[in-house]
Amino acid sequence: MATTTTTTTTAMTLQVKRLSDTAVLPVRGSEWAAGYDLSASQPTVIKAGGRGIVATDLSIACPAGTYGRIAPRSGLTVKKGIHVGAGVVDADYRGPVGVVLFNLGTEDLQIQPGDRIAQLILESIVMAPVEEVDELDDTVRGSDGFGSTGVEGIPPDAKRQRNTTTTTNTNNTIISPANSNSDDDNEKKDDSNAAAAMDVSPNDDKQ
Repeated sequence: MATTTTTTTTAMTLQVKRLSDTAVLPVRGSEWAAGYDLSASQPTVIKAGGRGIVATDLSIACPAGTYGRIAPRSGLTVKKGIHVGAGVVDADYRGPVGVVLFNLGTEDLQIQPGDRIAQLILESIVMAPVEEVDELDDTVRGSDGFGSTGVEGIPPDAKRQRNTTTTTNTNNTIISPANSNSDDDNEKKDDSNAAAAMDVSPNDDKQ
C-alpha cells in the first residue's frame, strides 16, 4: 500500500508586533523596493546639528539567517541632511525598535506620528565560528589601510599591477619597472657587449 508524505513549507516572513495604537506596520513602497518604510509613533524633534531616537513602537522578529539594517531614506538625506546611525537589529532582539537620527542640516526636524523616517532592510548574514591562528594568508593589499587605494581614477588592481609586474625582453632578461632601462639604453649595452666579445672598441672606426 502506497503512503503519501505531506511536506509543509513555511514561507520566510518578517514578524511584527505593534506596541501602541500609533504604531505603523512596515511597508515597502513598491514591488521591488529593498526596504520596508519605518514610521514614527510619537512626536519628536531632532535639533539642527543634533541627534535623537525616534520611537516606532514596533517589535520585530527577523527571519532566521538575516538581520535588520536600518538605513536612511534618500529624500530626508538629500532635502534635510538626515542620516541614520546604530542601524543593526539582531534576529533575536525582541524589544522596541528605535531609530537613531542625526540632523546634519541647518533646521530642526519636526517629526509627527506616521511620518516615514527610515527604512528596514533584511540582509543575509553568515554566522561563522571564530578561529584563532598564528598567521594569516598573504594578499596583494597586505596591511595597507586608510587611504591606501587613493582617489584617482586608476583602478587599485591596475595600479598595483603597474608597480609589481615584470616583463621579459628579447634576450629573455627579466625587467622590473622599478629598475628598468629604456630601449635605447638596452641597445647601447647590447652593442658594447658585442664589441667586447670581438675585442673591438666601438670607436675604432673613428680615425
